[in-house]
Amino acid sequence: MVTTLAVFHIKGGVGKTAAAVNLSYLAAQSGAQTLLCDLDPQGSATYYFRVKPKVKAAEKIFLKGGKHMMRNIKGTDYEHLDLLPADMSYRRLAVTLELAKQSKQRLHTILEPLHEAYTYIILDCPPNMTRIAENVFIAADYLLVPVIPSTLALRAYTQLLTFFDDKGYDKGKIITFFSMVEKKKKMHREIMHEMTMQSSQLLCSTIPYLADIEKMGVYREPVSAFAPRTLASRAYQALWEELQERLRAGNA
Repeated sequence: MVTTLAVFHIKGGVGKTAAAVNLSYLAAQSGAQTLLCDLDPQGSATYYFRVKPKVKAAEKIFLKGGKHMMRNIKGTDYEHLDLLPADMSYRRLAVTLELAKQSKQRLHTILEPLHEAYTYIILDCPPNMTRIAENVFIAADYLLVPVIPSTLALRAYTQLLTFFDDKGYDKGKIITFFSMVEKKKKMHREIMHEMTMQSSQLLCSTIPYLADIEKMGVYREPVSAFAPRTLASRAYQALWEELQERLRAGNA
């Protein structure tokens, strides 16, 4: 049975793409057929995997789906891991979806034919609350939300929860983890303590703020591929293992 996991946050710069790339890699390394869908116009996940995006207009992919999307899926350098790349054409996607019939269901519809081919479909999502986000909320089985333990990131996370309440989306889909953590900072420690006391959706594993994660842009590889023995690699491995446990419990 396929699991669709969206890595999402309203804010940018929270370690979202790094998490999507590393978790996709670890899923594939476990032997699971994995598809990473890069939905962000910046195409950072596409860049990390050394894929040259030759993506047709986003309108064709999301309005027609099927073969139009299938032929854009690319292999990566890693066994069991495929990529649906993005490029700047995706900047028009939110407007395109607004004009489409059943506009909130399009992503779910186009991913459905892939369910038999993959064990995991992981979505690297653009920030902001657009029609793309609402497509993601419906299509994903789980929403993985990285939160920097800072005031603004916490505010954005609270806004996401409020949006789910207002629109009637299932908050049980949301799984949260701390990202870009600097435990030397008093504010980080205090916010982490406060959220841990209040949220059952929070994973214990955290991703520290580390130079090795920033070097992904230099090596254009997941951390666990170019630096497997580092603290950064171990942090993503721990996050993946805990996430798997949570997913298994949710599917039980």
